[in-house]
Amino acid sequence: MTQLLGEFDCKLDAKGRLMVPAALKKQLPTAESEGLIINRGFEKNLVIYPKSVWDAVVADLAKLNIYDQENRAFVRAFTRGATELSLDAAGRVLLPKSLVEYAGIGSDLVLACQLDRIEVWDKKSYEDIFDDVPANFANLAQKVMGNKKGGTDGE
Repeated sequence: MTQLLGEFDCKLDAKGRLMVPAALKKQLPTAESEGLIINRGFEKNLVIYPKSVWDAVVADLAKLNIYDQENRAFVRAFTRGATELSLDAAGRVLLPKSLVEYAGIGSDLVLACQLDRIEVWDKKSYEDIFDDVPANFANLAQKVMGNKKGGTDGE
């Protein structure tokens, strides 16, 4: 399983290209051969998936009952704008203009690794979401992770 780590401040060039930071590129050894997928996030952000992770997400979507209207609406909304990214010889990717506009991304952005995917945020928007972090992070941790017993694997 892919486990990506780090936060990276980046800039888009005038053509909408993003230089993938070397430290992140090292964590994505198959990106050049397999590719990456970028898509809309659940918030006003974008998400980059390694191709193998995207394939697993799509496999889960394929298990949904297509005769259920909510399932169709979810799949349609979730996959809207999904685009394959390719690294060029200089290690850059061209972000689709429609997705950049959707997320309100300016020239300064943050790549925030989230387990097996990378969230792409406008830098100011990313900083703003942390203004809303609950005052008591310990209580949030207990609410979200409190059903686990012992170690991180639930033992």
